[in-house]
Amino acid sequence: MFIGVPKEIKNHEYRVGLTPESVAELVSHGHSVVVETNAGIGIGADDDAYRAAGAEIAATAPEIFANAEMIVKVKEPQAVERAMLREGQILYTYLHLASDPEQTRDLVGSGAVCIAYETVTDDNGGLPLLKPMSQVAGRMSIQAGASALEKAKGGLGVLLGGVPGVKPGKVVVIGGGVVGFNAAQMAVGLHADVTILDRSPAVLEKLENHFEASAKVVYSTKAALEEEVINADLVVGAVLIPGAAAPKLVNRDLIARMKPGAVVVDVAIDQGGCFETSKATTHADPTYAVDEVVHYCVANMPGAVARTSTYALNNVTLPHALAIANNGWKQALADNRHLMNGLNVAFGKVTYKAVADDLGYEFQAPEDLLD
Repeated sequence: MFIGVPKEIKNHEYRVGLTPESVAELVSHGHSVVVETNAGIGIGADDDAYRAAGAEIAATAPEIFANAEMIVKVKEPQAVERAMLREGQILYTYLHLASDPEQTRDLVGSGAVCIAYETVTDDNGGLPLLKPMSQVAGRMSIQAGASALEKAKGGLGVLLGGVPGVKPGKVVVIGGGVVGFNAAQMAVGLHADVTILDRSPAVLEKLENHFEASAKVVYSTKAALEEEVINADLVVGAVLIPGAAAPKLVNRDLIARMKPGAVVVDVAIDQGGCFETSKATTHADPTYAVDEVVHYCVANMPGAVARTSTYALNNVTLPHALAIANNGWKQALADNRHLMNGLNVAFGKVTYKAVADDLGYEFQAPEDLLD
Protein backbone atom coordinates (compact mmCIF):
# COMPACT_ATOMS: atom_id res chain seq x y z
CA MET A 1 0.00 0.00 0.00
CA PHE A 2 1.10 3.58 -0.69
CA ILE A 3 0.87 5.50 2.61
CA GLY A 4 1.07 9.28 2.94
CA VAL A 5 1.98 11.39 5.98
CA PRO A 6 1.24 15.11 5.54
CA LYS A 7 2.56 17.74 7.89
CA GLU A 8 0.01 18.74 10.54
CA ILE A 9 -1.34 22.25 9.93
CA LYS A 10 -3.57 22.83 12.95
CA ASN A 11 -2.44 25.77 15.11
CA HIS A 12 0.69 24.84 17.09
CA GLU A 13 0.33 21.14 16.28
CA TYR A 14 3.81 19.62 16.31
CA ARG A 15 2.97 15.91 16.32
CA VAL A 16 3.27 13.75 13.21
CA GLY A 17 1.29 10.72 12.06
CA LEU A 18 4.25 8.32 11.82
CA THR A 19 7.65 8.31 13.50
CA PRO A 20 10.70 7.22 11.46
CA GLU A 21 10.61 3.94 13.39
CA SER A 22 6.99 3.34 12.34
CA VAL A 23 7.88 4.16 8.75
CA ALA A 24 10.68 1.59 8.85
CA GLU A 25 8.22 -1.02 10.14
CA LEU A 26 5.76 -0.36 7.32
CA VAL A 27 8.52 -0.37 4.71
CA SER A 28 9.81 -3.70 6.05
CA HIS A 29 6.37 -5.16 5.24
CA GLY A 30 6.67 -4.05 1.63
CA HIS A 31 4.69 -0.81 1.77
CA SER A 32 5.70 2.57 0.35
CA VAL A 33 5.60 5.66 2.56
CA VAL A 34 5.81 9.29 1.49
CA VAL A 35 6.25 12.01 4.12
CA GLU A 36 5.81 15.73 3.56
CA THR A 37 9.02 17.68 4.03
CA ASN A 38 9.60 18.86 7.63
CA ALA A 39 6.57 16.90 8.90
CA GLY A 40 8.63 15.46 11.75
CA ILE A 41 10.58 18.55 12.79
CA GLY A 42 8.34 19.01 15.83
CA ILE A 43 9.46 15.65 17.26
CA GLY A 44 13.10 16.11 16.34
CA ALA A 45 12.97 13.95 13.19
CA ASP A 46 14.25 15.66 10.03
CA ASP A 47 13.77 14.54 6.43
CA ASP A 48 17.02 12.57 6.51
CA ALA A 49 15.69 10.49 9.40
CA TYR A 50 12.66 9.55 7.31
CA ARG A 51 14.79 8.84 4.24
CA ALA A 52 16.96 6.56 6.35
CA ALA A 53 13.80 4.73 7.42
CA GLY A 54 12.87 4.16 3.78
CA ALA A 55 10.40 6.97 3.13
CA GLU A 56 10.21 9.28 0.16
CA ILE A 57 9.94 13.01 0.87
CA ALA A 58 7.27 15.11 -0.86
CA ALA A 59 7.50 18.87 -1.18
CA THR A 60 3.80 19.57 -0.64
CA ALA A 61 0.69 18.06 0.92
CA PRO A 62 -1.26 17.97 -2.40
CA GLU A 63 1.32 15.54 -3.79
CA ILE A 64 0.60 13.20 -0.88
CA PHE A 65 -3.19 13.45 -0.98
CA ALA A 66 -3.21 12.98 -4.75
CA ASN A 67 -1.29 9.71 -4.69
CA ALA A 68 -1.54 7.96 -1.32
CA GLU A 69 -4.00 5.13 -0.76
CA MET A 70 -3.99 5.77 3.01
CA ILE A 71 -3.41 9.08 4.80
CA VAL A 72 -2.07 8.78 8.35
CA LYS A 73 -2.42 11.90 10.50
CA VAL A 74 -2.81 12.95 14.11
CA LYS A 75 -5.45 15.69 14.18
CA GLU A 76 -8.67 15.89 12.22
CA PRO A 77 -8.17 17.10 8.64
CA GLN A 78 -8.58 20.83 8.24
CA ALA A 79 -10.86 22.22 5.51
CA VAL A 80 -8.08 22.51 2.93
CA GLU A 81 -7.08 18.90 3.60
CA ARG A 82 -10.65 17.61 3.47
CA ALA A 83 -11.00 19.14 0.02
CA MET A 84 -8.16 16.90 -1.20
CA LEU A 85 -9.65 13.60 -0.02
CA ARG A 86 -11.15 11.32 -2.63
CA GLU A 87 -13.59 8.43 -2.75
CA GLY A 88 -12.20 5.20 -1.34
CA GLN A 89 -9.07 6.84 0.08
CA ILE A 90 -8.39 5.72 3.65
CA LEU A 91 -8.03 8.40 6.34
CA TYR A 92 -6.63 7.14 9.64
CA THR A 93 -6.47 9.79 12.37
CA TYR A 94 -8.36 11.44 15.24
CA LEU A 95 -11.69 12.85 14.02
CA HIS A 96 -13.99 13.79 16.98
CA LEU A 97 -16.92 14.22 14.61
CA ALA A 98 -19.81 14.54 17.07
CA SER A 99 -18.90 18.14 17.87
CA ASP A 100 -17.84 19.05 14.31
CA PRO A 101 -20.72 19.10 11.79
CA GLU A 102 -18.67 20.88 9.11
CA GLN A 103 -15.95 18.24 9.14
CA THR A 104 -18.54 15.46 9.11
CA ARG A 105 -20.30 17.01 6.12
CA ASP A 106 -17.02 17.30 4.20
CA LEU A 107 -15.93 13.74 5.00
CA VAL A 108 -19.32 12.38 3.96
CA GLY A 109 -19.05 14.36 0.74
CA SER A 110 -15.54 13.12 0.01
CA GLY A 111 -16.48 9.44 -0.11
CA ALA A 112 -13.31 8.63 1.85
CA VAL A 113 -13.02 5.75 4.32
CA CYS A 114 -12.47 7.50 7.64
CA ILE A 115 -11.20 5.50 10.62
CA ALA A 116 -11.10 7.45 13.89
CA TYR A 117 -8.51 6.63 16.51
CA GLU A 118 -10.82 7.72 19.33
CA THR A 119 -13.53 5.11 18.74
CA VAL A 120 -11.36 2.01 18.27
CA THR A 121 -12.04 -0.28 21.25
CA ASP A 122 -10.42 -3.21 23.05
CA ASP A 123 -11.51 -6.35 24.91
CA ASN A 124 -11.72 -4.43 28.20
CA GLY A 125 -14.16 -1.86 26.88
CA GLY A 126 -11.41 0.75 26.71
CA LEU A 127 -10.30 3.14 23.98
CA PRO A 128 -6.66 2.12 23.48
CA LEU A 129 -5.84 4.63 20.73
CA LEU A 130 -7.26 7.48 22.78
CA LYS A 131 -5.74 6.36 26.07
CA PRO A 132 -2.15 7.61 25.64
CA MET A 133 -3.32 11.07 24.60
CA SER A 134 -5.81 11.06 27.48
CA GLN A 135 -2.92 10.26 29.80
CA VAL A 136 -0.90 13.14 28.38
CA ALA A 137 -3.83 15.58 28.43
CA GLY A 138 -4.80 14.60 31.98
CA ARG A 139 -1.29 15.27 33.23
CA MET A 140 -0.98 18.47 31.22
CA SER A 141 -4.31 19.76 32.56
CA ILE A 142 -2.77 20.31 35.96
CA GLN A 143 0.32 22.02 34.52
CA ALA A 144 -1.91 24.27 32.41
CA GLY A 145 -4.26 24.97 35.30
CA ALA A 146 -1.43 25.74 37.69
CA SER A 147 0.00 28.24 35.21
CA ALA A 148 -3.40 29.86 34.56
CA LEU A 149 -3.87 30.34 38.31
CA GLU A 150 -0.97 32.80 38.35
CA LYS A 151 -2.18 36.35 38.98
CA ALA A 152 -0.43 37.78 35.92
CA LYS A 153 -2.46 35.36 33.77
CA GLY A 154 -5.81 36.33 35.29
CA GLY A 155 -5.90 33.67 37.98
CA LEU A 156 -6.41 33.78 41.73
CA GLY A 157 -2.72 33.84 42.46
CA VAL A 158 -2.82 30.44 44.16
CA LEU A 159 0.05 27.95 44.31
CA LEU A 160 -1.54 24.52 44.06
CA GLY A 161 0.79 22.91 46.56
CA GLY A 162 0.69 25.78 49.04
CA VAL A 163 3.60 26.27 51.43
CA PRO A 164 3.99 25.56 55.16
CA GLY A 165 1.38 27.61 56.96
CA VAL A 166 -0.72 28.29 53.85
CA LYS A 167 -3.44 25.97 52.57
CA PRO A 168 -2.90 24.27 49.19
CA GLY A 169 -5.13 25.00 46.23
CA LYS A 170 -8.35 23.03 45.85
CA VAL A 171 -8.50 20.92 42.66
CA VAL A 172 -11.74 19.29 41.54
CA VAL A 173 -11.60 16.65 38.80
CA ILE A 174 -14.92 15.82 37.14
CA GLY A 175 -14.67 12.27 35.83
CA GLY A 176 -12.50 9.44 37.09
CA GLY A 177 -11.52 7.81 33.80
CA VAL A 178 -8.10 7.93 32.15
CA VAL A 179 -7.95 11.73 31.94
CA GLY A 180 -9.30 12.24 35.44
CA PHE A 181 -7.04 9.62 37.00
CA ASN A 182 -3.94 11.15 35.43
CA ALA A 183 -5.00 14.68 36.36
CA ALA A 184 -5.55 13.59 39.95
CA GLN A 185 -2.16 11.86 40.05
CA MET A 186 -0.42 15.09 39.02
CA ALA A 187 -2.43 17.24 41.42
CA VAL A 188 -1.77 14.86 44.31
CA GLY A 189 1.92 14.92 43.39
CA LEU A 190 1.88 18.70 43.78
CA HIS A 191 0.29 18.26 47.24
CA ALA A 192 -2.92 20.02 46.21
CA ASP A 193 -6.26 19.40 47.95
CA VAL A 194 -7.83 17.01 45.42
CA THR A 195 -11.42 15.82 44.97
CA ILE A 196 -12.51 13.45 42.19
CA LEU A 197 -16.17 13.18 41.15
CA ASP A 198 -17.62 10.19 39.29
CA ARG A 199 -20.87 8.21 39.12
CA SER A 200 -19.52 4.69 38.60
CA PRO A 201 -19.25 2.66 41.83
CA ALA A 202 -16.49 0.55 40.27
CA VAL A 203 -14.49 3.65 39.30
CA LEU A 204 -15.01 5.22 42.71
CA GLU A 205 -13.75 2.07 44.42
CA LYS A 206 -10.71 1.91 42.14
CA LEU A 207 -9.87 5.56 42.81
CA GLU A 208 -10.38 5.18 46.56
CA ASN A 209 -8.08 2.15 46.68
CA HIS A 210 -5.40 3.90 44.65
CA PHE A 211 -5.36 7.34 46.25
CA GLU A 212 -6.42 6.38 49.80
CA ALA A 213 -6.16 9.53 51.92
CA SER A 214 -4.29 11.61 49.32
CA ALA A 215 -7.49 12.45 47.37
CA LYS A 216 -11.18 12.58 48.22
CA VAL A 217 -13.49 10.48 46.04
CA VAL A 218 -17.12 11.67 45.84
CA TYR A 219 -20.21 10.32 44.08
CA SER A 220 -21.27 12.99 41.58
CA THR A 221 -24.77 14.21 42.37
CA LYS A 222 -25.96 17.62 41.20
CA ALA A 223 -25.60 18.98 44.73
CA ALA A 224 -22.12 17.50 45.24
CA LEU A 225 -20.94 18.84 41.88
CA GLU A 226 -22.19 22.35 42.66
CA GLU A 227 -20.60 22.39 46.11
CA GLU A 228 -17.21 21.22 44.87
CA VAL A 229 -17.09 23.49 41.83
CA ILE A 230 -18.10 26.62 43.76
CA ASN A 231 -15.30 26.07 46.28
CA ALA A 232 -12.61 25.03 43.78
CA ASP A 233 -9.57 26.95 42.67
CA LEU A 234 -9.08 24.67 39.66
CA VAL A 235 -11.70 22.43 37.98
CA VAL A 236 -10.68 19.86 35.38
CA GLY A 237 -13.43 18.60 33.06
CA ALA A 238 -12.56 15.00 32.21
CA VAL A 239 -15.84 13.45 31.08
CA LEU A 240 -16.09 11.36 27.91
CA ILE A 241 -18.89 9.51 26.14
CA PRO A 242 -17.12 7.54 23.39
CA GLY A 243 -17.69 9.11 20.00
CA ALA A 244 -20.49 11.37 21.24
CA ALA A 245 -20.69 14.98 22.31
CA ALA A 246 -19.60 15.59 25.89
CA PRO A 247 -22.39 16.31 28.40
CA LYS A 248 -22.58 19.90 29.69
CA LEU A 249 -22.14 19.19 33.39
CA VAL A 250 -21.27 22.72 34.53
CA ASN A 251 -23.71 25.37 33.31
CA ARG A 252 -23.16 29.10 32.93
CA ASP A 253 -24.93 29.90 36.21
CA LEU A 254 -22.57 27.63 38.13
CA ILE A 255 -19.54 29.21 36.43
CA ALA A 256 -20.82 32.62 37.58
CA ARG A 257 -20.88 31.37 41.19
CA MET A 258 -17.24 30.30 41.16
CA LYS A 259 -14.48 32.38 42.73
CA PRO A 260 -13.22 35.24 40.54
CA GLY A 261 -9.85 34.07 39.22
CA ALA A 262 -10.66 30.38 39.52
CA VAL A 263 -9.64 28.24 36.53
CA VAL A 264 -11.44 25.58 34.51
CA VAL A 265 -9.56 23.27 32.14
CA ASP A 266 -11.85 21.48 29.69
CA VAL A 267 -10.09 18.34 28.45
CA ALA A 268 -13.35 17.24 26.78
CA ILE A 269 -13.24 20.18 24.37
CA ASP A 270 -12.53 17.91 21.37
CA GLN A 271 -16.02 16.48 21.94
CA GLY A 272 -17.60 19.89 22.49
CA GLY A 273 -16.60 20.41 26.12
CA CYS A 274 -18.31 19.69 29.43
CA PHE A 275 -18.62 23.32 30.59
CA GLU A 276 -21.45 25.30 28.99
CA THR A 277 -19.10 28.28 28.61
CA SER A 278 -16.36 26.32 26.83
CA LYS A 279 -15.14 27.17 23.33
CA ALA A 280 -12.09 25.69 21.66
CA THR A 281 -8.84 27.65 21.98
CA THR A 282 -5.32 27.17 20.66
CA HIS A 283 -1.83 27.05 22.12
CA ALA A 284 -1.29 30.51 20.61
CA ASP A 285 -4.17 31.99 22.65
CA PRO A 286 -5.11 29.33 25.20
CA THR A 287 -7.33 31.13 27.72
CA TYR A 288 -10.26 33.49 28.02
CA ALA A 289 -12.46 34.59 30.92
CA VAL A 290 -16.19 34.24 31.53
CA ASP A 291 -17.53 35.92 34.68
CA GLU A 292 -13.89 36.33 35.79
CA VAL A 293 -13.33 32.55 35.62
CA VAL A 294 -10.33 31.65 33.46
CA HIS A 295 -11.08 28.99 30.82
CA TYR A 296 -8.33 26.85 29.27
CA CYS A 297 -9.86 24.91 26.36
CA VAL A 298 -7.01 24.01 24.01
CA ALA A 299 -8.26 21.34 21.63
CA ASN A 300 -4.88 19.71 20.99
CA MET A 301 -3.16 19.86 24.36
CA PRO A 302 -0.78 16.92 23.71
CA GLY A 303 0.60 18.76 20.68
CA ALA A 304 2.63 20.92 23.07
CA VAL A 305 4.67 17.88 24.13
CA ALA A 306 4.89 16.53 20.61
CA ARG A 307 7.74 14.07 20.95
CA THR A 308 6.30 12.25 23.97
CA SER A 309 2.83 12.32 22.44
CA THR A 310 3.80 11.10 18.97
CA TYR A 311 5.80 8.14 20.23
CA ALA A 312 3.07 7.19 22.72
CA LEU A 313 0.45 7.45 19.97
CA ASN A 314 2.44 5.41 17.44
CA ASN A 315 2.84 2.62 19.97
CA VAL A 316 -0.89 1.97 19.72
CA THR A 317 -1.78 3.13 16.19
CA LEU A 318 0.97 1.28 14.28
CA PRO A 319 -0.40 -2.27 14.69
CA HIS A 320 -3.73 -1.25 13.15
CA ALA A 321 -1.97 0.74 10.39
CA LEU A 322 -0.03 -2.42 9.54
CA ALA A 323 -3.22 -4.51 9.51
CA ILE A 324 -4.94 -2.06 7.17
CA ALA A 325 -1.93 -1.83 4.87
CA ASN A 326 -1.27 -5.58 4.84
CA ASN A 327 -4.85 -6.74 4.33
CA GLY A 328 -6.82 -3.78 2.99
CA TRP A 329 -9.33 -1.89 5.09
CA LYS A 330 -12.27 -4.23 4.52
CA GLN A 331 -10.40 -7.34 5.60
CA ALA A 332 -8.68 -5.57 8.50
CA LEU A 333 -12.05 -4.44 9.85
CA ALA A 334 -13.65 -7.83 9.25
CA ASP A 335 -10.82 -9.49 11.18
CA ASN A 336 -11.02 -7.10 14.14
CA ARG A 337 -14.35 -5.89 15.52
CA HIS A 338 -12.50 -3.33 17.67
CA LEU A 339 -10.96 -1.71 14.60
CA MET A 340 -14.40 -1.85 12.94
CA ASN A 341 -15.64 0.39 15.77
CA GLY A 342 -13.20 2.99 14.48
CA LEU A 343 -15.00 3.35 11.15
CA ASN A 344 -16.94 6.62 11.38
CA VAL A 345 -17.59 7.57 7.75
CA ALA A 346 -17.25 5.60 4.51
CA PHE A 347 -18.47 6.15 0.94
CA GLY A 348 -20.79 8.96 1.98
CA LYS A 349 -22.34 7.09 4.93
CA VAL A 350 -21.99 7.76 8.67
CA THR A 351 -21.05 4.43 10.21
CA TYR A 352 -20.74 5.36 13.89
CA LYS A 353 -24.09 5.54 15.65
CA ALA A 354 -23.28 8.23 18.22
CA VAL A 355 -22.12 10.58 15.46
CA ALA A 356 -25.19 9.83 13.34
CA ASP A 357 -27.49 10.43 16.31
CA ASP A 358 -25.79 13.65 17.43
CA LEU A 359 -25.62 15.21 13.96
CA GLY A 360 -28.83 13.89 12.41
CA TYR A 361 -27.46 11.46 9.84
CA GLU A 362 -28.92 8.10 8.90
CA PHE A 363 -26.76 5.42 10.52
CA GLN A 364 -25.18 2.81 8.24
CA ALA A 365 -23.89 -0.29 10.04
CA PRO A 366 -20.18 -0.67 9.17
CA GLU A 367 -20.62 -4.39 8.61
CA ASP A 368 -22.88 -3.62 5.65
CA LEU A 369 -19.97 -1.96 3.81
CA LEU A 370 -17.67 -4.97 4.05
CA ASP A 371 -19.51 -7.20 1.58
